[in-house]
Amino acid sequence: MTYAADRLYEETAYVAYHFHWSLDAILDMEHPTRRRFVEEIGRINRRLSGTE
Repeated sequence: MTYAADRLYEETAYVAYHFHWSLDAILDMEHPTRRRFVEEIGRINRRLSGTE
């Protein structure tokens, strides 16, 4: 199964923007690991904005 290119770009940009990690470091992650970081960043953002 392949992963949609648009979704991969979205996840990569989101993690890179918030954690300032390199493209290679983000793309080297397994999909479940990268998704977990996306989820955690979202939780942090919601907590900081007071919406969680």
